[in-house]
Amino acid sequence: MSTLQDTTNQQQLTAAESNPIRLKWMTGFPPNDDKIISAADGSFFNFPAIRYSVNHMREFFPNRIVEASREKTYKFKEKLDPNIDSLTFIPWSPISSSLSNGEWKSENQFFIETTMAPVTIKTFLDLNYVDGIIILHDGKIIYERYPAGLKPNGIHAAMSVTKSFIGFLASILIAEKTIKPEKLVTDYLPELSKSGFAGATVQQVLNMTTAIQYSEDYNNPNAEVWQYSQAGNPFKSEKYTGPKNIYKFLETVKKIPKQEHGELFGYKTINTEVMGWIISRVTNMCVTELISKKIWIPMGASTDGLFLLDSAGKAQAGGGFSLNLRDMAIFGEMLRNKGKMGNKQIIPEEAVELVSRGGDPKVFAKSEEYPKLKGWSYHNFWWITNNSHEAYMARGVHGQAIYIDPKAKMVIARFASHPLSSNKYIDPISIPAYEAIAEYLI
Repeated sequence: MSTLQDTTNQQQLTAAESNPIRLKWMTGFPPNDDKIISAADGSFFNFPAIRYSVNHMREFFPNRIVEASREKTYKFKEKLDPNIDSLTFIPWSPISSSLSNGEWKSENQFFIETTMAPVTIKTFLDLNYVDGIIILHDGKIIYERYPAGLKPNGIHAAMSVTKSFIGFLASILIAEKTIKPEKLVTDYLPELSKSGFAGATVQQVLNMTTAIQYSEDYNNPNAEVWQYSQAGNPFKSEKYTGPKNIYKFLETVKKIPKQEHGELFGYKTINTEVMGWIISRVTNMCVTELISKKIWIPMGASTDGLFLLDSAGKAQAGGGFSLNLRDMAIFGEMLRNKGKMGNKQIIPEEAVELVSRGGDPKVFAKSEEYPKLKGWSYHNFWWITNNSHEAYMARGVHGQAIYIDPKAKMVIARFASHPLSSNKYIDPISIPAYEAIAEYLI
């Protein structure tokens, strides 16, 4: 995202209270002053305004279209299951303990702040501020809801789920022998020869095991994430003197002293920006064109997506994709079927295998960033669970997700606008909910 804001300490409202339709952002001719939100001052990303913004990113930033199919579009069959709403699950931990000593509370959470009471899927939607969710079973839609703002034909910001699309593009190009994962980053991008990425392989970038000095601690005003954000922000102040765009920022990144590339997992968005740059360098195409050509049109996506652009017109690979929920579900279903849609092989099966097989859990565990995700791993910008279903997923801040469970023949596509950005606050409810649905479907 070009303009990052931390929402941890902002006013928190319940899902119903913060519904963007109820709050009437940007409505009227002109809107009232207190209903106007903007990218220039960052107000678009403050909660509860973010619940409107995630559905309207094209109105805030320059962007480039990801073209959908103009001829054959994929249509799901439906077999809606009325029992899904009433399914229950137990959160991993009481909500208050998963929210940093109760820093965030809302009226619809009091009953599980100090207990481990069962939660229904219907309640889960509100607890996670869900904007839209689709559950597929064996290729059919069994559950579909749009609780707040998002429309079935609309598009929503995918946040860091974008990374998984970039990782999948890279996996396709690796399967096609266009990119060699064992090569050094600088073999493709000599511009980074004096940066902290020097000496790192493409695979280490894809696994986020590069030893680079970069923090995504939004509570630290000096964290490098803010420098990255400002470099990509197309609305720079006249006083700004830093790197002019994301490309230039990447050249300034330093290496961590006495740490080698490949030793430690560290979730750092700029790895994805490097991968997006490599992809565009070797193909001479923007990632927006490649997603359209290799994924969106072949699989029959019905709705144009878009990527936000930085100040040099670079598609923001770290989190700039907005797309339609059904199209995201189609993508997940294609992966579940190892690259096929019906009897047609849309993308190489090897590309799916590359993202779903996982990385090294020991390297992942060393980071200690995700203590709740014991036994998980990370590979090609995808998160690999440790459950017996061999499930894997794409994840984005504020609650975006694609969850693929091969054993249950299940795909979940979800958009949300949770007040807190980090998945560490969202996982204790979301992951056990996904697993409960999967167990029900087996």
